[in-house]
Formats: sequence, structure tokens, C-alpha cells
Amino acid sequence: METGEAGSSVVSKQGCQAQDLICGKSAFLFWCVPAFALFIGFGWNEVRPWLWIPAFLVMGVACVVNAARCGRLHCYVTGPIFLLAAVYVAVAAFGWLPMQPSIFLCIVLGITALAYVTERPLGTYRNRT
Repeated sequence: METGEAGSSVVSKQGCQAQDLICGKSAFLFWCVPAFALFIGFGWNEVRPWLWIPAFLVMGVACVVNAARCGRLHCYVTGPIFLLAAVYVAVAAFGWLPMQPSIFLCIVLGITALAYVTERPLGTYRNRT
């Protein structure tokens, strides 16, 4: 069993790893390509919304699907955060909210890093029951 919290919420790493999108080749398409789009959009104001909105949507949907498939702990946090980030970028593109790309990206990446760190003490996978 995965080390972490005692009880039925901790599940076998081997049982879930086969369904984990992060462990497969699809991880490149679902997270690496969008991360590259975030990097490109950071320095290119005119196309930032066109790169960031789909990138955050792809990463967010992939995380939500991954949380449902295998119970990956950080995906329960990062999925909704990425989806909310896509909405924020869209709203900011219309000029309804201010956008400071460096601060915004630091906040999103900081929350993502914290979500990953929680897997150390709590375990990588959770039961969805």
C-alpha cells in the first residue's frame, strides 16, 4: 500500500498506475504541449488568450478525467484550478478583469506545486468512494 493516511482512502499504487494518464505517453499531449503554449503565450500578448485558454482547458479536463479514472490526488486540485484559470483568462481577454500574466502564472504554478507536494505525506492515489 502507498504510504500516507491510514484507512480505506489509500489505495494500491500498482492498481491505479495503469489507468494514470500521467504515467502514459499521453502525458506529453495533455500537459507538456499545453505547458509549452503557456510559455509561448507568456511573452506574446496578442495571442496569449488563444494559447492559454485551450492550454488550461486541455490540462484541466485531463486532470479531472485523471482524478476520476485513477484518483490521482493532485488532479483533484489542479483540474478545477486549470479550468478556472481558463475562465479567468477568457474574462480578462474581454477586459472585464485585469490580467498580470507573471503574477497570474506564478499563482497557478504555485497552487500546482502545492498540490504535487501533498502527495508525499498523503499518498499519490485516493479512492473515489
